[in-house]
Amino acid sequence: MLRDDNKIREQKPLALAQKSLRWPVVLASLPLFGMVAAFGIAPDTSLKDVPVQQVVLNLDLPEFSHTAATDITFWRQEHIQRGDTVAALLSRFEVNNRDAANFLRDARNAKAMHQLVPGRVVHAQTTAAGELLLLRYFPGGNEQFLMEKTDGAFKLSEQPIELEAHIQMKSGVINSSLFAATDSAGVPDNVTTQIVDIFASDIDFHRDLRKGDHFTVVYESLHSDGELARAGRVLAVEFINQGTSHQAVYFQADDGNSGYYAPDGKNLRKAFLRSPLEFSRISSGFSSARFHPVLQTWRAHKGVDYAAPTGTRVKATANGTVAFSGWQNGYGNVVILQHQGQYTTAYGHLSAFAKGLRKGQRVTQNDVIGYVGATGMATGPHLHYEFRVSGVQRDPLRVAMPAAIPIAARNMAAFHENTRPLTVRLDMLRDTNLAFLD
Repeated sequence: MLRDDNKIREQKPLALAQKSLRWPVVLASLPLFGMVAAFGIAPDTSLKDVPVQQVVLNLDLPEFSHTAATDITFWRQEHIQRGDTVAALLSRFEVNNRDAANFLRDARNAKAMHQLVPGRVVHAQTTAAGELLLLRYFPGGNEQFLMEKTDGAFKLSEQPIELEAHIQMKSGVINSSLFAATDSAGVPDNVTTQIVDIFASDIDFHRDLRKGDHFTVVYESLHSDGELARAGRVLAVEFINQGTSHQAVYFQADDGNSGYYAPDGKNLRKAFLRSPLEFSRISSGFSSARFHPVLQTWRAHKGVDYAAPTGTRVKATANGTVAFSGWQNGYGNVVILQHQGQYTTAYGHLSAFAKGLRKGQRVTQNDVIGYVGATGMATGPHLHYEFRVSGVQRDPLRVAMPAAIPIAARNMAAFHENTRPLTVRLDMLRDTNLAFLD
């Protein structure tokens, strides 16, 4: 439909006032048709006197579906950090104040939400307005923990999950601390703890670490429906400490016995751990003469003191039987374990004993037997640990520890067949890491 200029100016207000979403589109007729029929114009043709007309077309704009922002949902995920709380996680998920308060109220009796494990992943479904619809957490094992919003309240349920194992390989260099290095390399905290446990008899992680030490680790990463649920077992690990290589591979025999072994089949699990705490600082070593902070006199210190916060878990350093559990003079709350043969260990100044611990009870290496405290003659929270041979205290950091049983001869062929691929991965990862350092 053709219009002159005056007609166009008259129609503009009318077009803008209409709510049918019709907009005038002005097209120059010559360029439009000139482009379409460009090859129909003779060369050197003068276009000065060609009349120019404008064409106005009313085009219908497409109708848009305006979806309310509150109808859009998002899946978010966060890694649990050391010291995290549920409130801190909800804040990072940008949950609104009302739902955050309701969630904290409804989840106050949920055990899993009081045991946030660093490194584990939490998933949350939220709306753009910050409404929390569902929170999913894999606390460990083969179950997932769900808090789902129903009629304004959050309902708890636990559901079994099928876990699929993937193999992960990581490496790192110690610049300040082990946890700092593993965090930098993306290694989960529970994998780091396993590394410490594996080499606890050979490396004192309290005082033996040096800048430049490095590690390579192969471990399982367990997934559910394609999403990371948690880290699994360490399969192989190498830790180079002060230039000395320590290697370990996991092996389970047909009889069900399993553990970590050197590539030649030597059992890495000594009869005794070097330390009853995962991580702490030695505040006072074994000495024949030390100034006692409470008695204000010089006297022998026949044990090792580990400074640690009240409540830190204390582990049995070897398999044994509880010979004593209770209050004893300057030790305060103390546990004494009788081990095979002539060995006993003592754990003093405890704030509390492990639930159900009693005389005559059998414990295994790494079992929690109590918690760090400051009972008895103590000026602050710490663990006093003694290693006794035939009733005489010996320095646990220096005495030669008895070795555990190696791989049985009948299992050696299966051991090498199962662990050779793991040592190949370690060698490949170590060589890559050393090349990078060079």
